Amino acid sequence: MTTTIHVPGDKSISHRALMLGALADGVGTVDNLLRSADVDSTASVLRTLGVRIDVEGSRATVHGLGLGRLAAPASPLDCGNSGTTTRLMAGIVAAHPFAATFVGDASLSRRPMRRVAEPLEAMGARVALDSGDGLPMIVQGASLHSIGWTTRTASAQIKSAILLAALTARVPVTVTEPRLSRDHTERMLRGRGVEVTVDGTTISLGVAQRLPAVPIVVPGDPSGAAFFVALAAMYPAAEVRIPDVCLNPTRAGFIEVVRRMGAPVESQDGSETMGGEPVGTIIARTAPHLRGVTVSGDEIPSMIDEVPILAALAARADGETTVRGAGELRVKESDRIAATVANLRAVGAEAEELDDGLVVRGSQRSLRGRVVTHGDHRLAMAFGVLGSLPGNDIVVDDPGCVAVSYPNFWDDLRRVTS
Repeated sequence: MTTTIHVPGDKSISHRALMLGALADGVGTVDNLLRSADVDSTASVLRTLGVRIDVEGSRATVHGLGLGRLAAPASPLDCGNSGTTTRLMAGIVAAHPFAATFVGDASLSRRPMRRVAEPLEAMGARVALDSGDGLPMIVQGASLHSIGWTTRTASAQIKSAILLAALTARVPVTVTEPRLSRDHTERMLRGRGVEVTVDGTTISLGVAQRLPAVPIVVPGDPSGAAFFVALAAMYPAAEVRIPDVCLNPTRAGFIEVVRRMGAPVESQDGSETMGGEPVGTIIARTAPHLRGVTVSGDEIPSMIDEVPILAALAARADGETTVRGAGELRVKESDRIAATVANLRAVGAEAEELDDGLVVRGSQRSLRGRVVTHGDHRLAMAFGVLGSLPGNDIVVDDPGCVAVSYPNFWDDLRRVTS
């Protein structure tokens, strides 16, 4: 029997749709907006900066103020748990003639911000980090100038902060990455008529005098879909159909790895969104035989959020799965490498940490125990999937933390496994 799951709107695209709508001239709509704690943080920050955003169900109407026309905030910009909100909005604020203080919850306050402060300072803004590398962060905007910047890590957040700063300041900019990270910002800008060119891992942004308001439909989140692809691969006699999912190649790493592990996963292209995102249907079925694989650093940028669920899948695969080049996971909502390995061991799986990744040795033994998520939604969902398999008994300490990206996750999980 086939179960159809409609995953929420993509989180990365939802953030950017609201931000670009705020910088546009006129009123634009965003349909299938992800209603989650992280995206709500972006909407709240934009409202504090004078943007009117009306939300009804999954539709947002954004009353854009235009490039460089946000209002000075009367209070700190509370980004909650959202690193995307913090770093991308820091780029936008850096091009405005006022100062703004960015704050967040305890988890976000520990995450590194110097990596985004450095290029913004090179463009002419001033950035103060009270705790050395985390929040609170004060961004004093200025009249920015063009730079060519090479990032040390492949990070869509750093790249997007620079691109949005240059866009708002109406200056050209070039960003070079060690590997190409997810490219939603580039696609969405190009969809609004902004000149964006890509040469290998170098992205160049031309000058835009204005940004038009356009209707956006947010496609389904491939990172959310990954949990049900993995579930289908491990669950007996399962078939899961996930329509209207973003099939952007810079987000497809997990699907490619799961196929290498032996899982039958199809992706059927359907259409393209206004922002140039390919959208289609993913169909995943029970794998007759899962085998361990090696995942290299070149693959990580396109599956950075899916490593915890990959590790859960690896716990049920024959042989050894090794992930390298994923050091960036140590500075996410939690240290996802350490937390993933510790939780796998806590439920009886064999796993070990590497400095930039992990090793998991699969088996068919029953897995039982309690996992500590550290408030990390990806960990909660990964171990929720593993715990739903017949014979396993896993307790997730903080199931409510999935509200950050997938509020209805537990209901959808029960639908597939009931």
